Amino acid sequence: MDFLSNKSRHENKQILKNEFDIIVIGGGITGAGIALDAITRGLSVLLLEMQDFAAGTSSRSTKLVHGGLRYLKNFEVKMVAEVGKEREIVYENGPHVTTPERMMLPFYKNGTFGPLSTNVGLRVYDFLAGVKRKERRQMLSVEETLKREPLLKREGLQGSGYYVEYKTDDARLTLEVLKKAIEEGAYAFNYMKVNQLLYRDGRVVGVQALDTTNGETHQIHGDKVINATGPWVDEIRSMDHFKKEKHLYHTKGVHLVFDQSKFPLNQAVYFDTPDGRMVFAIPRDDKTYVGTTDTPFESDLANPTTSSDDRQYLLEAIHWIFPEVEISEDDIESTWSGIRPLIHEEGKDPSEISRKDEVFVSDSGLMSIAGGKLTGYRIMAEEIVDRVVKDFKEERYKRYPKSQTKDMPISGGDVGGADGLLTFGAIAYKEAIDQGVPDDVIRPWIKRYGGNVHKLIEYYTNAPEDLALARDVYAELTYSLEHELVYKPVDFFTRRTGALFFNIQWVQEHKEQVIDWMSEYLSWSEHELTQYQEELEIAIKQAQEPFPQS
Repeated sequence: MDFLSNKSRHENKQILKNEFDIIVIGGGITGAGIALDAITRGLSVLLLEMQDFAAGTSSRSTKLVHGGLRYLKNFEVKMVAEVGKEREIVYENGPHVTTPERMMLPFYKNGTFGPLSTNVGLRVYDFLAGVKRKERRQMLSVEETLKREPLLKREGLQGSGYYVEYKTDDARLTLEVLKKAIEEGAYAFNYMKVNQLLYRDGRVVGVQALDTTNGETHQIHGDKVINATGPWVDEIRSMDHFKKEKHLYHTKGVHLVFDQSKFPLNQAVYFDTPDGRMVFAIPRDDKTYVGTTDTPFESDLANPTTSSDDRQYLLEAIHWIFPEVEISEDDIESTWSGIRPLIHEEGKDPSEISRKDEVFVSDSGLMSIAGGKLTGYRIMAEEIVDRVVKDFKEERYKRYPKSQTKDMPISGGDVGGADGLLTFGAIAYKEAIDQGVPDDVIRPWIKRYGGNVHKLIEYYTNAPEDLALARDVYAELTYSLEHELVYKPVDFFTRRTGALFFNIQWVQEHKEQVIDWMSEYLSWSEHELTQYQEELEIAIKQAQEPFPQS
């Protein structure tokens, strides 16, 4: 059985008759991290996700593995030190999906930050995060600042801090962690919704799950059930009738995407707005994206959308810091919105609430993990699996090893770390060019797939002669179908390629051929075909509305 392809979904589900050490509910970065940590300690693991993997917050972040510089303002020193050090670990284990990015923090007369506070803050940040010498902060003069980013507002500018953060593709980072867990022996299913917990003598001993692709229900047993569902944590806790001493507070973060021809940003900038919030503006390929907002959210967790107020807030922030950039709503190519599952703190504004994680264990034994950040996924996983193996040690009189993931490359990351990626990339590039793969195809593939790029080169060169798809689309789609558990077109266009956010024209050009190919490959029913076409159109509309179809 092939557990990386949904073509084998029916056969693969026979494994659900087994009993597992751990059942993880939730296929975002936290759940994927838990699955990898647990399977590499010798535990049997099943992960269930009600949507596609990374479909929630884990594909809708600011797409940075960053150390939380702004948390120094709230004196969250321990958190900055912890996640700051994790940036380097995440980078070395998956250098193809994580890239160092020089970030500029401009400061202005009468602004939130000044020369002294920026200098001291970045120095402390370097120390706490254990930043490498070559990546430590620099202080730039007004002239140096404007040379690097001439679009910045000149009036009142006093200079800038210059430091390193790490840019990532959050959905692909999640997928690569999960794929590594599956390669190590874990099992994972998307579109498998847990709708009930199973009990024996008052203890949680499993779950009932609905396969939303065909309506089948499965009762699955496991010694430990871990609720890692992000914004849905309280929903699962409610199934358990657990008295919630603490509960989640949801806030929404919105991002806007522009073409570089409209917003030609040279340099990533982290700036404070007139109301004291911090916003990122980041160049990515031939686009610029800006975010994020931080407003309370109480609507549909699965489908957060952008409001006119969200868009206007970010447009005003852009006009304030980049006054020469003349853009309006008509220039927004796409947007995305994500939900932050914060742990409620009475009397605090959304931006003041800590991003720390916390584990809750109910009387029934259900374990829930909430809060936290993308950057800290690995140590969050280590924390909760430590608790599991401690219980198992007492219950089973058996020892389990400590976490193995600190120096473990994720899928595609087996290229010799960050330094090795350069050598690997050069060799893979030459191989691809020699086999007829175009330069503009292989370069982004190496960044996106890392050590797995050889499979895409193979698909490209061995593509059928009578293809209805472009060869590069065929190669990516086939790889996603055979190695990344794609089931719906929206999975491919949103979370496997990121095109729905950053290349929506490419989606429009290829969607019909992709849908036809997937329908045949996965043997969809007529009902599924219609449903998945509609879902993709809704996703495209949500990304673009009310913007033009340019």
